[in-house]
Amino acid sequence: MSVHRIFGSELSPYSVKVRSYFRYKGLAHEWLLRSPANQAEFQKFAKLPLVPLVVTPDGVGIQDSTPIIETFEASSPVLRPDDQALAFLSALIEEYGDEWGNKWMFSYRWAYVPDAWATAERIAQQMVGAQGTLGVAQARAAVAERMTGRLGFVGSNATTRPLIEASFKRALEILDKHLASRPYLLGGRPAMADLGLWAQFYEAATDPTPGAIMRAAAPNVMAWVQRMLSPNAEGPFEGWSSLSAGLMPLLTEEVGRLFLPWSTANAKAIAGNEKTLTVTLAGAEGTQEPQKYHARSLQEIRRKYAAARSAALDGILEKAGCLSVLRSGV
Repeated sequence: MSVHRIFGSELSPYSVKVRSYFRYKGLAHEWLLRSPANQAEFQKFAKLPLVPLVVTPDGVGIQDSTPIIETFEASSPVLRPDDQALAFLSALIEEYGDEWGNKWMFSYRWAYVPDAWATAERIAQQMVGAQGTLGVAQARAAVAERMTGRLGFVGSNATTRPLIEASFKRALEILDKHLASRPYLLGGRPAMADLGLWAQFYEAATDPTPGAIMRAAAPNVMAWVQRMLSPNAEGPFEGWSSLSAGLMPLLTEEVGRLFLPWSTANAKAIAGNEKTLTVTLAGAEGTQEPQKYHARSLQEIRRKYAAARSAALDGILEKAGCLSVLRSGV
Protein backbone atom coordinates (compact mmCIF):
# COMPACT_ATOMS: atom_id res chain seq x y z
CA MET A 1 0.00 0.00 0.00
CA SER A 2 1.22 3.46 -0.87
CA VAL A 3 1.55 5.51 2.30
CA HIS A 4 2.10 9.24 2.62
CA ARG A 5 4.23 10.45 5.48
CA ILE A 6 3.04 13.56 7.33
CA PHE A 7 5.68 15.26 9.46
CA GLY A 8 3.88 17.50 11.88
CA SER A 9 3.05 18.41 15.44
CA GLU A 10 -0.10 18.14 17.52
CA LEU A 11 0.58 21.76 18.50
CA SER A 12 0.65 23.03 14.91
CA PRO A 13 -2.78 24.03 13.55
CA TYR A 14 -1.57 23.62 9.98
CA SER A 15 -0.33 20.09 10.72
CA VAL A 16 -3.58 18.85 12.23
CA LYS A 17 -5.48 20.56 9.40
CA VAL A 18 -3.65 18.37 6.87
CA ARG A 19 -4.07 15.25 9.02
CA SER A 20 -7.85 15.74 9.22
CA TYR A 21 -7.99 16.19 5.46
CA PHE A 22 -6.10 12.93 4.90
CA ARG A 23 -8.46 11.14 7.28
CA TYR A 24 -11.49 12.54 5.47
CA LYS A 25 -10.16 11.49 2.09
CA GLY A 26 -9.18 8.04 3.34
CA LEU A 27 -5.59 8.57 2.16
CA ALA A 28 -3.20 6.07 3.70
CA HIS A 29 -0.72 8.00 5.78
CA GLU A 30 1.72 7.83 8.64
CA TRP A 31 1.65 10.66 11.20
CA LEU A 32 5.17 11.48 12.35
CA LEU A 33 5.87 13.95 15.12
CA ARG A 34 8.82 16.00 13.97
CA SER A 35 11.66 15.29 16.38
CA PRO A 36 15.43 14.87 16.45
CA ALA A 37 14.89 11.20 15.63
CA ASN A 38 13.57 11.96 12.13
CA GLN A 39 15.35 15.25 11.47
CA ALA A 40 17.54 13.81 8.71
CA GLU A 41 14.56 12.59 6.71
CA PHE A 42 12.71 15.85 7.29
CA GLN A 43 15.64 17.91 6.00
CA LYS A 44 15.93 15.69 2.94
CA PHE A 45 12.47 16.66 1.69
CA ALA A 46 11.71 20.04 3.32
CA LYS A 47 12.53 23.32 1.61
CA LEU A 48 11.66 25.25 4.77
CA PRO A 49 12.11 24.24 8.44
CA LEU A 50 8.35 24.23 8.95
CA VAL A 51 5.61 21.67 9.47
CA PRO A 52 3.55 20.21 8.01
CA LEU A 53 5.61 18.36 5.44
CA VAL A 54 3.98 15.63 3.35
CA VAL A 55 6.25 13.13 1.64
CA THR A 56 4.42 11.27 -1.10
CA PRO A 57 5.02 7.55 -1.81
CA ASP A 58 7.11 8.51 -4.84
CA GLY A 59 9.38 10.72 -2.75
CA VAL A 60 8.04 14.22 -3.39
CA GLY A 61 7.97 16.67 -0.48
CA ILE A 62 5.09 19.18 -0.23
CA GLN A 63 4.78 21.95 2.37
CA ASP A 64 2.20 24.57 3.39
CA SER A 65 -1.22 23.26 4.37
CA THR A 66 -3.35 24.91 1.67
CA PRO A 67 -1.11 23.92 -1.28
CA ILE A 68 -0.85 20.39 0.18
CA ILE A 69 -4.63 20.04 0.25
CA GLU A 70 -5.11 21.68 -3.15
CA THR A 71 -2.58 19.27 -4.66
CA PHE A 72 -4.73 16.30 -3.70
CA GLU A 73 -8.02 18.06 -4.43
CA ALA A 74 -6.93 18.60 -8.04
CA SER A 75 -7.46 14.91 -8.82
CA SER A 76 -10.64 14.15 -6.85
CA PRO A 77 -12.20 17.22 -5.22
CA VAL A 78 -14.55 16.67 -2.29
CA LEU A 79 -14.18 19.97 -0.41
CA ARG A 80 -15.48 22.27 -3.13
CA PRO A 81 -19.19 23.03 -3.59
CA ASP A 82 -20.42 23.12 -7.18
CA ASP A 83 -21.66 26.67 -6.61
CA GLN A 84 -18.71 28.88 -7.60
CA ALA A 85 -19.67 31.71 -5.25
CA LEU A 86 -19.96 29.36 -2.28
CA ALA A 87 -16.67 27.70 -3.18
CA PHE A 88 -14.94 31.07 -3.12
CA LEU A 89 -16.53 32.06 0.19
CA SER A 90 -15.26 28.78 1.61
CA ALA A 91 -11.73 29.63 0.43
CA LEU A 92 -12.03 33.12 1.90
CA ILE A 93 -13.12 31.78 5.29
CA GLU A 94 -10.26 29.27 5.19
CA GLU A 95 -7.82 32.13 4.60
CA TYR A 96 -9.39 34.08 7.46
CA GLY A 97 -8.90 31.05 9.71
CA ASP A 98 -5.32 30.44 8.63
CA GLU A 99 -4.19 34.05 8.99
CA TRP A 100 -6.50 35.87 11.40
CA GLY A 101 -7.60 32.90 13.50
CA ASN A 102 -3.95 32.16 14.14
CA LYS A 103 -3.80 35.46 16.05
CA TRP A 104 -6.38 34.12 18.52
CA MET A 105 -4.58 30.85 19.04
CA PHE A 106 -1.07 32.27 19.28
CA SER A 107 -2.06 35.17 21.51
CA TYR A 108 -3.92 33.07 24.07
CA ARG A 109 -1.26 30.37 23.97
CA TRP A 110 1.73 32.59 24.72
CA ALA A 111 0.30 35.66 26.49
CA TYR A 112 -1.03 33.76 29.51
CA VAL A 113 1.43 32.07 31.85
CA PRO A 114 -0.54 28.82 32.43
CA ASP A 115 -1.03 28.37 28.69
CA ALA A 116 2.58 29.21 27.85
CA TRP A 117 4.00 26.75 30.37
CA ALA A 118 1.56 23.99 29.45
CA THR A 119 2.37 24.35 25.75
CA ALA A 120 6.11 24.68 26.33
CA GLU A 121 5.98 21.46 28.34
CA ARG A 122 4.31 19.60 25.46
CA ILE A 123 6.84 20.94 22.96
CA ALA A 124 9.75 20.05 25.23
CA GLN A 125 8.46 16.51 25.63
CA GLN A 126 8.31 16.13 21.85
CA MET A 127 11.78 17.59 21.37
CA VAL A 128 13.82 16.10 24.19
CA GLY A 129 11.59 13.70 26.10
CA ALA A 130 14.26 11.01 25.88
CA GLN A 131 16.66 13.20 27.87
CA GLY A 132 14.62 12.89 31.06
CA THR A 133 13.05 15.32 33.51
CA LEU A 134 15.91 17.80 33.70
CA GLY A 135 16.31 18.02 29.94
CA VAL A 136 12.57 18.60 29.52
CA ALA A 137 12.53 21.30 32.21
CA GLN A 138 15.43 23.17 30.60
CA ALA A 139 13.88 22.92 27.15
CA ARG A 140 10.49 24.04 28.49
CA ALA A 141 11.97 27.23 29.91
CA ALA A 142 13.81 27.97 26.67
CA VAL A 143 10.69 27.37 24.53
CA ALA A 144 8.50 29.54 26.75
CA GLU A 145 10.98 32.40 26.64
CA ARG A 146 11.44 32.21 22.88
CA MET A 147 7.74 31.96 22.01
CA THR A 148 6.46 34.63 24.38
CA GLY A 149 8.99 36.90 22.73
CA ARG A 150 7.29 36.27 19.37
CA LEU A 151 3.85 37.57 20.34
CA GLY A 152 4.56 40.72 18.38
CA PHE A 153 4.83 38.67 15.21
CA VAL A 154 1.06 38.12 15.23
CA GLY A 155 0.40 41.65 16.46
CA SER A 156 -0.48 40.66 20.02
CA ASN A 157 0.37 43.26 22.66
CA ALA A 158 -1.32 45.01 25.56
CA THR A 159 -3.13 47.36 23.18
CA THR A 160 -4.34 44.85 20.61
CA ARG A 161 -5.00 41.84 22.86
CA PRO A 162 -8.52 42.99 23.82
CA LEU A 163 -9.36 43.28 20.10
CA ILE A 164 -7.97 39.81 19.36
CA GLU A 165 -9.80 38.22 22.28
CA ALA A 166 -13.07 39.99 21.42
CA SER A 167 -12.73 38.67 17.87
CA PHE A 168 -12.26 35.12 19.18
CA LYS A 169 -15.34 35.33 21.39
CA ARG A 170 -17.43 36.94 18.65
CA ALA A 171 -16.48 34.24 16.15
CA LEU A 172 -17.31 31.60 18.74
CA GLU A 173 -20.76 33.11 19.31
CA ILE A 174 -21.51 33.37 15.59
CA LEU A 175 -20.34 29.85 14.82
CA ASP A 176 -22.04 28.24 17.80
CA LYS A 177 -25.41 29.50 16.51
CA HIS A 178 -24.58 28.46 12.94
CA LEU A 179 -23.48 24.95 13.92
CA ALA A 180 -26.56 24.30 16.04
CA SER A 181 -28.41 23.02 12.97
CA ARG A 182 -25.68 21.50 10.77
CA PRO A 183 -22.56 19.38 11.31
CA TYR A 184 -20.19 21.52 9.20
CA LEU A 185 -19.90 25.14 8.15
CA LEU A 186 -21.39 24.65 4.67
CA GLY A 187 -23.86 21.92 5.56
CA GLY A 188 -23.56 18.16 5.64
CA ARG A 189 -19.91 17.78 4.71
CA PRO A 190 -16.62 19.58 5.45
CA ALA A 191 -15.15 22.21 3.15
CA MET A 192 -11.96 24.25 3.02
CA ALA A 193 -13.65 26.73 5.36
CA ASP A 194 -13.97 24.04 8.03
CA LEU A 195 -10.34 22.97 7.80
CA GLY A 196 -8.94 26.50 8.06
CA LEU A 197 -11.08 27.65 10.97
CA TRP A 198 -11.24 24.33 12.79
CA ALA A 199 -7.48 23.93 13.08
CA GLN A 200 -7.16 27.17 15.08
CA PHE A 201 -10.13 26.34 17.31
CA TYR A 202 -8.79 22.83 17.88
CA GLU A 203 -5.50 24.20 19.15
CA ALA A 204 -7.33 26.75 21.32
CA ALA A 205 -9.50 23.99 22.78
CA THR A 206 -6.39 22.15 24.00
CA ASP A 207 -5.06 25.19 25.91
CA PRO A 208 -6.25 26.19 29.40
CA THR A 209 -7.57 29.73 28.89
CA PRO A 210 -9.33 29.61 25.49
CA GLY A 211 -10.35 26.00 26.09
CA ALA A 212 -12.26 27.01 29.21
CA ILE A 213 -13.98 29.80 27.28
CA MET A 214 -15.01 27.38 24.52
CA ARG A 215 -16.35 24.73 26.87
CA ALA A 216 -18.40 27.29 28.80
CA ALA A 217 -19.81 29.27 25.89
CA ALA A 218 -19.80 27.20 22.69
CA PRO A 219 -21.01 23.57 22.98
CA ASN A 220 -21.81 23.32 19.27
CA VAL A 221 -18.34 24.55 18.33
CA MET A 222 -16.81 22.02 20.72
CA ALA A 223 -18.84 19.23 19.11
CA TRP A 224 -17.63 20.38 15.68
CA VAL A 225 -14.04 20.49 16.94
CA GLN A 226 -14.37 16.85 17.98
CA ARG A 227 -16.15 15.89 14.73
CA MET A 228 -13.45 17.46 12.58
CA LEU A 229 -10.73 15.25 14.03
CA SER A 230 -12.01 12.51 11.69
CA PRO A 231 -14.67 14.18 9.54
CA ASN A 232 -17.21 12.34 7.41
CA ALA A 233 -19.67 13.34 4.73
CA GLU A 234 -23.08 13.29 6.41
CA GLY A 235 -25.06 15.02 3.68
CA PRO A 236 -24.80 17.56 0.83
CA PHE A 237 -23.57 21.12 0.90
CA GLU A 238 -26.31 23.64 1.52
CA GLY A 239 -26.96 26.66 -0.67
CA TRP A 240 -26.18 30.25 0.27
CA SER A 241 -29.86 30.95 0.92
CA SER A 242 -29.83 28.66 3.96
CA LEU A 243 -26.24 29.43 5.03
CA SER A 244 -26.36 33.20 4.80
CA ALA A 245 -28.06 33.86 8.14
CA GLY A 246 -25.20 32.13 9.94
CA LEU A 247 -22.22 33.00 7.76
CA MET A 248 -22.97 36.60 6.78
CA PRO A 249 -22.27 37.85 10.34
CA LEU A 250 -18.88 36.15 10.21
CA LEU A 251 -18.09 37.67 6.82
CA THR A 252 -19.29 41.12 7.88
CA GLU A 253 -18.08 41.45 11.46
CA GLU A 254 -14.86 39.50 11.16
CA VAL A 255 -13.63 39.11 7.58
CA GLY A 256 -14.76 42.47 6.22
CA ARG A 257 -14.28 44.56 9.35
CA LEU A 258 -11.01 43.12 10.70
CA PHE A 259 -9.24 40.56 8.56
CA LEU A 260 -9.22 42.18 5.12
CA PRO A 261 -8.32 45.69 6.37
CA TRP A 262 -5.39 44.14 8.24
CA SER A 263 -4.49 42.15 5.12
CA THR A 264 -4.45 45.32 3.03
CA ALA A 265 -2.25 47.17 5.52
CA ASN A 266 0.12 44.22 5.62
CA ALA A 267 0.39 44.07 1.83
CA LYS A 268 1.08 47.82 1.63
CA ALA A 269 3.83 47.52 4.23
CA ILE A 270 5.46 44.67 2.32
CA ALA A 271 5.22 46.57 -0.96
CA GLY A 272 6.80 49.61 0.68
CA ASN A 273 9.58 47.50 2.21
CA GLU A 274 8.56 48.75 5.64
CA LYS A 275 9.80 47.01 8.78
CA THR A 276 6.58 47.59 10.74
CA LEU A 277 2.93 48.11 9.91
CA THR A 278 0.45 50.11 11.93
CA VAL A 279 -3.27 49.69 11.40
CA THR A 280 -6.37 50.77 13.32
CA LEU A 281 -9.07 48.11 13.58
CA ALA A 282 -12.32 48.66 15.45
CA GLY A 283 -10.74 51.67 17.17
CA ALA A 284 -7.62 49.84 18.34
CA GLU A 285 -4.27 50.76 16.82
CA GLY A 286 -1.80 47.93 16.48
CA THR A 287 1.77 47.67 15.26
CA GLN A 288 3.57 44.51 14.14
CA GLU A 289 6.17 43.17 11.76
CA PRO A 290 4.73 42.67 8.25
CA GLN A 291 4.18 39.07 7.18
CA LYS A 292 5.58 38.32 3.72
CA TYR A 293 3.72 35.04 3.42
CA HIS A 294 0.35 36.64 3.98
CA ALA A 295 1.01 39.27 1.33
CA ARG A 296 1.39 36.37 -1.11
CA SER A 297 -1.70 34.60 0.17
CA LEU A 298 -3.74 37.79 -0.25
CA GLN A 299 -2.68 37.82 -3.89
CA GLU A 300 -3.82 34.23 -4.17
CA ILE A 301 -7.26 34.88 -2.66
CA ARG A 302 -7.65 37.79 -5.08
CA ARG A 303 -6.78 35.41 -7.93
CA LYS A 304 -9.41 32.98 -6.73
CA TYR A 305 -11.94 35.80 -6.51
CA ALA A 306 -11.22 36.86 -10.11
CA ALA A 307 -11.78 33.28 -11.29
CA ALA A 308 -15.09 32.95 -9.41
CA ARG A 309 -16.37 36.50 -9.93
CA SER A 310 -20.08 36.84 -10.62
CA ALA A 311 -22.90 39.26 -9.88
CA ALA A 312 -24.17 36.97 -7.14
CA LEU A 313 -20.77 36.70 -5.46
CA ASP A 314 -20.14 40.44 -5.75
CA GLY A 315 -23.48 41.12 -4.09
CA ILE A 316 -22.57 38.96 -1.10
CA LEU A 317 -19.09 40.41 -0.79
CA GLU A 318 -20.29 44.00 -1.10
CA LYS A 319 -22.85 43.47 1.65
CA ALA A 320 -20.12 41.97 3.85
CA GLY A 321 -17.73 44.87 3.25
CA CYS A 322 -15.20 42.61 1.49
CA LEU A 323 -15.58 43.51 -2.17
CA SER A 324 -13.33 46.55 -2.51
CA VAL A 325 -10.30 44.80 -1.04
CA LEU A 326 -10.75 41.69 -3.18
CA ARG A 327 -11.30 43.66 -6.38
CA SER A 328 -8.15 45.73 -5.84
CA GLY A 329 -5.65 44.77 -8.50
CA VAL A 330 -8.09 42.41 -10.25
